[in-house]
Amino acid sequence: MEGPWVGTWRPHPRRGPILAEFSTPGPKYWLPGSTGHRAHDPTKYRAPAYTFRGTKCPIADTCSPGPRYFIHPSISKTGKHVAPSPLVTARPKTKIPITPGPSDYTTARANRFVFYSAPVPSMVFRHKDLKRFQTPGPGTYSLPRILGPNTAYTHANPCYSMKWKSQYGSCFNDLAKTPGPAAFDNVEMDIYKKRAPQYSMGLKTQPPGKGRMPGPADYRVGKLSLTKTQDPAYTFGLRHSLYKAALIPETH
Repeated sequence: MEGPWVGTWRPHPRRGPILAEFSTPGPKYWLPGSTGHRAHDPTKYRAPAYTFRGTKCPIADTCSPGPRYFIHPSISKTGKHVAPSPLVTARPKTKIPITPGPSDYTTARANRFVFYSAPVPSMVFRHKDLKRFQTPGPGTYSLPRILGPNTAYTHANPCYSMKWKSQYGSCFNDLAKTPGPAAFDNVEMDIYKKRAPQYSMGLKTQPPGKGRMPGPADYRVGKLSLTKTQDPAYTFGLRHSLYKAALIPETH
């Protein structure tokens, strides 16, 4: 060390190990432990260790019913031994809860089966299944025609067709296939001459505001006298009763 000494500290030999120089907790944990069964300190007394076995797995195949079945006390080794006891059950329910009574039958029509009666035919509606097998009527078929060409079994006279008049060779025949003077429209003069001013008429504008504005007739100016003098006006009141006492004010 160069330079003068500063302070009272002077170099001296190490008195013991420095803890910061070790990366492990220290030599006190290197000794074997005295707890547990494995890696026990041989110099220490070790108590006996007992192991507890876990629960057995349930047996899938059983050879006996087991205690889950309840055996009735009346069952003995020779069989069932119990005193006779009648069993009272509920009244059985009928399959048809409501049956027809005597008033539900009509016996007025039974006389024709007992006494002689004239035959009476009855007309009923057509069955629904017959609608599926409807056959076509006479109006459904169309007979072959017997007039004109292409008849089925009769002889037909020659038929002639009339056509419109042909324009071939006439003055109306357009040989040049070009448009005529009438095919063109008249050209407006505003295209090649000075165009005159044009005015357009629009809709009637509405005054600003959402509602209607009051007019002169909405104001009542008959009772105003701001510009001219007004004559005195008198009002007529009610006629008081003669038997009513007059107002007498308190005098101080």
